[in-house]
Order: sequence, then structure tokens, then C-alpha cells
Amino acid sequence: MGYKVAVVGATGNVGREMLDILAERGFPADEVVALASSRSKGKDVSFGDKNLKCQVLDHYDFSDTDFCLMSAGGSLSAEWAPKIAAQGCIVIDNSSQWRYDERIPLIVPEVNAQVLEDWIKKEDRINIIANPNCSTAQLLVALKPLHDKATIKRVVVSTYQSVSGAGKEAMDELFTQTRAVFVSDPIEVNKFTKRIAYNVIPHIDKFMDDGSTKEEWKVVAETKKMLDPKIKVTCTAVRVPVFVSHGEAVNLEFEQPISADEARDILREAPGCLVVDKREDGGYITPVEAAGEDATYISRIREDSTVDNGLNIWVVSDNLRKGAALNTVQIAEALINRGLVKPRAEA
Repeated sequence: MGYKVAVVGATGNVGREMLDILAERGFPADEVVALASSRSKGKDVSFGDKNLKCQVLDHYDFSDTDFCLMSAGGSLSAEWAPKIAAQGCIVIDNSSQWRYDERIPLIVPEVNAQVLEDWIKKEDRINIIANPNCSTAQLLVALKPLHDKATIKRVVVSTYQSVSGAGKEAMDELFTQTRAVFVSDPIEVNKFTKRIAYNVIPHIDKFMDDGSTKEEWKVVAETKKMLDPKIKVTCTAVRVPVFVSHGEAVNLEFEQPISADEARDILREAPGCLVVDKREDGGYITPVEAAGEDATYISRIREDSTVDNGLNIWVVSDNLRKGAALNTVQIAEALINRGLVKPRAEA
């Protein structure tokens, strides 16, 4: 007997990806339900070779649902995730609402799936699991195996984040502005603080008191929560005129010596990682090539001679997949594969 899965936010970028990934990976579901707001009631969304009619979240009963995969924003998650979880359904949430709550596990399966073992045993657990920020997810997939080998002391990361991370309106704005440049139309700025077409914007999310943005703070806080609280992390997050996939330039300082060749060999064997690192023209991965793929790609692996035990790497991944939808599905798979969750109908 299979599981029953509900996808909340099924008409959004990430919700659609969730449905695609559930079908692609043959997730063991007997039933998948698409949920959205009342304005999307009855709208068709694709699931494998079939279409699902969107149902309204407000009227849905989760008492027989095993997993609720949510991608509908923080305010909606704050209101609905506890209600859904109280009905015995495990909520895996993509928003930032629950990531920093000490009671809620923050999971990238390749990094810290073992946390789920203790969480599931807690009698007073809240049935909510948080999915990390998209830029953090791909970063930690690459960092975890290197940290296990040589212990990372410090991370300096600059992110080059695609507009899809800001939603469909942001993608539309990049398209509209790019077309406007070609035909000499006025360029309208709505979603971003400055023009994004043929430009880069060193500002994602709101500014904080120390001059960092919230996006940069998320990378720091989530790395410490999931990987190691002792790691020093600094981040500069930049929005770039790319539709899908984030790139990251990462500088690492380790406690123990590690060479570029050792790092390359470790990453080639690491789960979720794919090394493309030839020191020649085109011997690296760019965001366009990572779009639609599940792997976290690592290129430009080289030693940093300015610090002891230093490395530089370039990390690229599809932010809608590994940064959101894929990671969410993988969390549910981890619970199943570890024997931690049985179908409620079977029970």
C-alpha cells in the first residue's frame, strides 16, 4: 500500500516541480492531491502523464494524508502548517517560516538525514520539517563531504542567484525587460529594486542592522544549524539575469590539509555531487547546463595559496529542484527509506 501526498502551492514554480519530481522518481504514492487557493480551484496541473484538478486548501481534510509538501510562502505556512501537522500529516515546508525553530528539523538528506531518526521518536514532536534556503542546500551538499574529511573552519561564499528564486513575477520581469532593451521600450522595474536585465543586483531580501541582507543571514544560520555551529560563514548574495539555477563561488579554509586532487576525488564519490572540472575552455558547469538536472555540480576546484589549507570551488545547481522541490521530495523519501513512516491507511 502506498502513501497519500498533498502538494500545497501546486500552481507555483516549485509546486509544479514537486509534482514533476514525484512522478519522475516513482514516489510510492497511491494518491497525489494538488492544493491551491480558491482562485485556482479546478485548474489543471500536470502529474506525470495525467492532469490533476486543483482543490482548495481551506476545505481539505488531511486526516488520511501522509505527507503535505508545502510551497506557498511563509505567512500561509505559519497559519496552515501547524493545523495540518496536528492532523497527523507530516508537513515538509519550503518557506523560511520554520527553519530557525529549534523544535523543527532543517534537512538536506545528503547532509543530515540522521536527524530524522531522533525527531520521529519524540512524543511531543511537531510534524513539520523545514526545507532550507535554495542557496544553502546546494552549498552544503558540496561542503559536507569536505567537512567530514578535513573540518571546515571558514566559508566565504558569493552567490549568483537566478530570478526564479524570486518567483514567476521575477522571471516575467527579466523577460519583459530584456525584450524592452532590444526594441528600445521603456524599462519598468517592479519586482526588483533595480533593473535586472543585463545587470546584477547585490541585494536579495531585506537589509539587516549589520548591513547584511536576510538572504545572506540565512546562509550563515542554516549552515551552522545543519553542518556545524563552529564554522565561520560570510556571504554576499547577488541576483543575476539568469532564469534558473544558482551559481556560487566558494572559498574554504580547513583545519587539516586537503589538496585539490583529494577534494576532487572526495566530491566525485559524494552523494548528490557531480564533478565537472577540466582545466580547459568549457571544462566547467554553468547555470544553463544545470537547469532541469538534479545534481549539485562542482567545478573550478583549486587550492588557495593565500591561507593555510585553503580551497576554492564553483558550485551550481537548479534552485527549483535541489534548492526546493527535489530536496522536499528527498526528505519524504528519507523518512520512508529509513522505515520511519508507514502509510496511514495501512496502519
